[in-house]
Amino acid sequence: MKIIIAGSGEVGSHLAKLLSYESQEITLIDSNDEKLTFPNSQLDIKVVEGDCTSISILNKANISESDLFVGVTASESVNLTACYLAKQLGAKKTIARISNPELIENENVNFSELGISELISPEILTSKEINMVINRAEFTDPFEFDDGALITLGLSATHTFTFVGKTVVDAAEIFPETHFFPISIKRDDKTIIPRGDTVFHSGDHIVFMTEPGGEEELLKLSGQNNGVIKNVMILGGGRVGKKVAEDLAENNINIKLVESNKDRAEELAEDLNDCLVIYGDGTNSELLEEENIDQMDAFIAVTGDSETNFMSSLIAKSKGISKTIALVDNLDYYKLTQISGIDTLINKKLLAADAISKHVHKAEVVAISQLDNMDAELLEFVVNEDSKVCNKIIKELDFPRCAIIAGVIREGKGYIVLGDFKILSEDRIVVCCLNDSINKIEKFF
Repeated sequence: MKIIIAGSGEVGSHLAKLLSYESQEITLIDSNDEKLTFPNSQLDIKVVEGDCTSISILNKANISESDLFVGVTASESVNLTACYLAKQLGAKKTIARISNPELIENENVNFSELGISELISPEILTSKEINMVINRAEFTDPFEFDDGALITLGLSATHTFTFVGKTVVDAAEIFPETHFFPISIKRDDKTIIPRGDTVFHSGDHIVFMTEPGGEEELLKLSGQNNGVIKNVMILGGGRVGKKVAEDLAENNINIKLVESNKDRAEELAEDLNDCLVIYGDGTNSELLEEENIDQMDAFIAVTGDSETNFMSSLIAKSKGISKTIALVDNLDYYKLTQISGIDTLINKKLLAADAISKHVHKAEVVAISQLDNMDAELLEFVVNEDSKVCNKIIKELDFPRCAIIAGVIREGKGYIVLGDFKILSEDRIVVCCLNDSINKIEKFF
C-alpha cells in the first residue's frame, strides 16, 4: 500500500515505524524539519517537509496515487482539512485524528460526505482502555475481541502461581479443562512467544487468551482475588479525565475528580452530575489525604503532564491503593512499569496508532492491539476460502515460531484451540506475533 502520514509527532512516527516493519510504501509529511530527521534516518520511508494542507505539498507526496492518507497532527482542524483535500486529490481512503469526542458521538454529523473515511479519537480509545482495566482490576493488558468472545489478560507470575516451574504442556495436563492459554511472556527485556516446552518462571509477565470464565480460573490458579472497584479518584479534568469520569459513572462507580484549574473545575462541576469535583493540586499529599485517598479502590492520573501522572500514581500506591493507572506520553516510562509498582501505564497516542494500523494490512484484519511493554502484537483475521489456513488442522500448518494462534471465534463464540482444531471459512482467528513478523503471518490469511 502507498500510505501518506501527515504529522511526525508520536502518533505519526510510531505509526510509520509499525508500518515500516511490513515494507509498506510510506511518506511522512511535517512542517517541522527537525521532527523528520529521526524517521528519515532510521526508517525506510520518504519524508516531505511542508504544510499538509498545501495542495502543492500533497501533490509532491504523490497524493493521487495513495491508498491511504492519515492526518495525525496535533491540530484537529488541520487533520480534517488535510483529509478533505487528500480525498479531493485522489486518495482512496482517509483517516483523521480528532481530539473532541463529540465529533464521533454526535450521530447528526456525517464526515464521510466530506471524504473522511474514519475518525480516530485518542480520548475515546483511552477511556475504553481505562474502563477495561478498572473492570478487571487484578489484570493488565485487557483487550476484548468481538464483545468479549475472547479476552486477553496479563498477570505477573509469583511463587504462588501453580504453574511456575512447569512447561506449557505440563500445565495443560494438570488443568485440562481450563479456558485460558498463554500467548506471550515478557522475561527481563525479552518477549517470548511460548511453545509447549516453554517453562514458566517466577517474575514472568504472562499474557493469556481467555474464553468467558477463564478470568476466574486464572485468579484461582494464581492465588489472587479480583477486587471490586467502587470508589475511584481521577486526577486531571481535561477531555480524557472528563470522558473517563462520564463512562465510569455509568457503571455506578463513585468518582472524585481533582482539577487544578479553578475555571475548569467549576465547568466540570456543572457538567458532571454524578461526580464530586475537587479544585486543588492532586500532587499535594495533604489534599489527597483530606479527600480520603486511602479509601479509594483505584487512582487514575490523566493530566496533560506525564511526570505529574507518574509521580501522583506513586503517591497513591504508597497510600495503599490497589489499582493505579497513569497516562504517559513518554514511551520510556513503559520500561519502569514493573519496578515502579504502578499497575498500568497508558499512552493514548499508541492506542491511536494501533487503531489506525488495522486499516493497512493486506489480509482482512478486523482488530489490532500492541501488548504493553512487549515487542508483540495481537491481530484478528477473518478467514476466507482462499486463505492458506482454510480447512486446515492447526498442527499441519507450518506456522512460524515467532507467532501463535491465540484463539478462534466461530459464529460469535470464542474458543481456546489446540493443534487438532480445524479452521473453517468465516472463522475469526486471533494471532499473537512478534512485531517484525507481521508480514509472514499475513501470508497465511
